Amino acid sequence: MRIHYFIAGAANMYCGSCLRDNALAAELIAQGHQVLLLPLYTPIRTDEPDVSQHHIFFGGLSVYLEQRVPWLRRGPRFLDKLWDSFPLLQILSRLSIRTDPHSLGALTVSILRGEEGNQRREFEKLLEWLVTQPRPDVVVLPFSLLIGLAAPLKRALGCAVCCSLQGEDLYLDGLDEPYRSQSLELIRRQIPSVDAFLPVCDYYATFMRGYLGLPGEKIHVTPLGINLRGYPESPRPPGGPFRLGYLARVTPEKNLHTLAAAYAHLRNENRLPPSRLQVAGYLAPDCRSYLREVQLQMRGAGLESEFEYRGELTRAEKIAFLRELHVFSVPGSYPDPKGLSVLEAMACGVPVVQPRHGAHPEMLARTGGGLLFEPGNVTALAGAIESLWKDAQLATSLGRAGFEGTRRHYSISDVAARAAEVYARVASAASAALSAPVRSADRMS
Repeated sequence: MRIHYFIAGAANMYCGSCLRDNALAAELIAQGHQVLLLPLYTPIRTDEPDVSQHHIFFGGLSVYLEQRVPWLRRGPRFLDKLWDSFPLLQILSRLSIRTDPHSLGALTVSILRGEEGNQRREFEKLLEWLVTQPRPDVVVLPFSLLIGLAAPLKRALGCAVCCSLQGEDLYLDGLDEPYRSQSLELIRRQIPSVDAFLPVCDYYATFMRGYLGLPGEKIHVTPLGINLRGYPESPRPPGGPFRLGYLARVTPEKNLHTLAAAYAHLRNENRLPPSRLQVAGYLAPDCRSYLREVQLQMRGAGLESEFEYRGELTRAEKIAFLRELHVFSVPGSYPDPKGLSVLEAMACGVPVVQPRHGAHPEMLARTGGGLLFEPGNVTALAGAIESLWKDAQLATSLGRAGFEGTRRHYSISDVAARAAEVYARVASAASAALSAPVRSADRMS
């Protein structure tokens, strides 16, 4: 099968969606499919081999300038080669790029307006390039924020268009009005141009069906998967002092402060012996003050020496970090439909403690790899962590279950095979619809 798969670069950040989409594309290629992984905005950053093209579409600088400087929407094409050059975008992606929805409302609406928006020129450049490539059987968009591409792609390529759904409601709900309402209306208006929507979990399938008003017959769950190469071949409980771990973006909505509060609660009540709270993950410049607040929180509890921020990790460093842990938790405040790092922890045999919302209940129901607690409840979180410290047999049992469950349900090879089946069904249905004879009543109208 020939697949054009779009992926949205997140500048210099390790992004769960980028990691997932790159891994899925790489596995589809390994299984014999012809995949073009096409980056939008910036080059992608991944901790596995990057299989994306070195041709950036909707270059972040071009998109921004066309929004801010009207004459550039009709400027000479030679300027585009400068703005869209791969080396320049690589340099810019290392700088601090704001992705705060509060500052990007007008740009979001413009992109969703498709060819009628300020980035019409980007649509033209993309379509001009795509028609020089072999025609795909299916095109996959990374999220509904790019649904404005659906109709132009279907018109130009005459193939099925799928749209992944992997957490964009958090961004949309962060938009100021009237941009939030306008964005939702533009997305809903363009639903007929999409042949299938591909949420990454059952929870998100149900949620987005109501949130966007999606028809149920167009929804096909294509779950997360992880590449297990380099992961341990058997679970092994770590030795040494108790280590509680966190691996995610360091940002308020991921609730590192809640995890720190639960840890301090246990330590100050002598319910844990001297231990470690070990943290890793991307830290945006505008979140440095948040990390400092957490560090001060730990200092105020007299536990500064037991807190460690490791920064960003390579793939090998990430696996080694996870294997050191006794318990893992990212107690986010919002219902996360992904939780990639939770899968990675379980794949290392680490029991997890996660809030009872988003994808976590179904993830733990399938794997049996951890405990759930009521979101935002520090006491409940502390109690779950303590139970795993006190009951080594329970911790070992959950760790082994998660280790085996991730391999049974979330292996990238199985997930890619399932995704390919969905793409094939959707492509076949779209092809049949396009080739169906036009009824006489339709011709007369």
